[in-house]
Formats: sequence, structure tokens, C-alpha cells
Amino acid sequence: MDEIIIKLKEIGLNEYQSKVYVALLKKYPATGYEISKIANIPQSRTYDTLKSLESLHIAIASGTNPVTYTPIKPKELTKRYKRKIDSAIEFLDKKLPDVKEETYTEPILTVSGKTKILEKAIELIQSAKKNVYISIFAQDFKHLEQYLLDAYNRGLDVKIVKYDNFICNFGRTFVHLGIPLLEHYKIGKFIFLTVDNDEGLFGITDNQKNENPEVTWTKNPEIVFLIKAFMVHDMYLIDIGENFPEQLRYFYGAGLKKLRDKILH
Repeated sequence: MDEIIIKLKEIGLNEYQSKVYVALLKKYPATGYEISKIANIPQSRTYDTLKSLESLHIAIASGTNPVTYTPIKPKELTKRYKRKIDSAIEFLDKKLPDVKEETYTEPILTVSGKTKILEKAIELIQSAKKNVYISIFAQDFKHLEQYLLDAYNRGLDVKIVKYDNFICNFGRTFVHLGIPLLEHYKIGKFIFLTVDNDEGLFGITDNQKNENPEVTWTKNPEIVFLIKAFMVHDMYLIDIGENFPEQLRYFYGAGLKKLRDKILH
């Protein structure tokens, strides 16, 4: 019975209203005196509570002397409050996004720890409605593979930059052969991820210095755009490299050495 009182309070009734309504269901029509005994609450509070339930159209007074009260049916109560709650949620869904000020900026947050990072990545992938772009190493891909496959099977556009040449039999994949050549990337394993152009994360998932790995997660549209642009740029260059290997070797040397020297030195 206590659980019923708790749930009635959750939908908007106070404790006395909940107890009086349950008491009415046990015996009706009933006087205020009878209800106070069943509900085990002071008689003075019982009459105030009955008046409040009457104004809410949850209890109906008889008009007799003494006055007796009858509750509305439980199905009517739950149906009424379901409509009320559904209506409130629908209103909030429409109006809450408009509350933020014109100058509001989506925060840029940090997610720490390997488990939390993977959980956040999974959350993003599962929330995707249109597309998933991800750049990832094999050791992290094995944790996200099923969720990426599920997204692909839902009809989403899934594009994957593979930082090492692991096997992936779905989506559009690009093998990034230049990673071992860049000293900067020897700090650890990293990840870049965007979904629907709305949300993204990037950062280190496995730090070579044995420090706690951290990624940045945000819905900030400018940052999400930059994360995706970084991955798209890689995809462009990987595709060009696959289709014009001889020309690139002619102009830039083996392993694009001339290009790396030009840019990194």
C-alpha cells in the first residue's frame, strides 16, 4: 500500500490526498469521520483533504447530511493524469529548446577513463539517426563494432577511417596508412566520432604515458563541424592515395617524405 501512496504522490497528489483517495477506494460512500479512521490521519486534515479532492474532481460529495464522498474510478484517475502528463511533456518538448538565450553556446565537456569514453561513444552511435563518421584504432573498434554494425543495419551512413588495417565488412572504410609516420601520434591511441552533424567526441583512448585517457565531447555545432571536417579531409586524401599511388610517389617520394618534410619541418 505504501508503494501506491508513493506513486500517487509522483503523479501530483500530496500525501494526505493519496491516503484519502486510497481510503475512499476501500469504502465508499463514506463520511469524513470514516475516512479519517481508514486512512489513519487526523479528522481535521481529512475534511480539508476531501475538499481539495472535490475541487480536483477526484472525490464527489453526496449533498446529504452527513456528507458522504465517493471516489472516481482508478481507471479514470490514471487516464486523466496520463493525459495531463503527456500534454505537459509535449509542451515542454516544443518550448524548452526555445528557452536558451540567443548567446547560448553548447558546452565542451571532458569524459575521463577508458570505460566512460567507450560508453559515451556507444551512446552517441545508438542515438544516431542519419550518419556516423568515426576514425578509430582496432583495439577500440572491437568494443564498438556491434553498435556500428547495428547503425549500418538501421540504414545509417557509416564511414570509418581505420588507423590500423583491421577487418570491417560493413560501411565505407578508409585505411589511414600515414599514422606511423607522424611523431605526434605516438602519444597513444585516439578516436574521432560525429553523429548526424549534431554531436561529437575526440581525444585519447589509450595514453602511452599510462595517464588517465580523456576525450572531449560536445554538441557545439562549430566543434562538431571541425571534428567531421578533420575526418572528411583524411577520407579525401586516403581515396586520392588509393587511386593515384604512382603519381603521389613521383611528386612526393616514398611515404610522402617530401610532403612531410615540407609541412612538418
